[in-house]
Amino acid sequence: MSIENLNNLDPFADDIGNDEAGVGKQEGFIHLRVQQRNGRKTLTTIQGISPEYDLKKLVKACKKEFACNGCVVEHSEYGEVMQLQGDQRRNVAAFLAETGIARPETIKVHGF
Repeated sequence: MSIENLNNLDPFADDIGNDEAGVGKQEGFIHLRVQQRNGRKTLTTIQGISPEYDLKKLVKACKKEFACNGCVVEHSEYGEVMQLQGDQRRNVAAFLAETGIARPETIKVHGF
């Protein structure tokens, strides 16, 4: 008696390469950070989104969804980074997961 069904599937293989209907084509982590400006003003930065997505269109959708202002900034170390006004970390994490840009386990939320 032999077990043949284990030859086809490796249960310990990484699941990163599998596309489930195109959801989460993100290779690395997406980092959501908040920066303190002056007084009560904060700035949310989103770094690590795959280059296949147009960041300007994503910023436009986020601005409309969260009723805040934002832009795309070229950072010397991180490359292109999205910036949104206010503490939008939870909103952005939910938005990226809902739209299928990234899986929830690939989104890292940093900050105080």
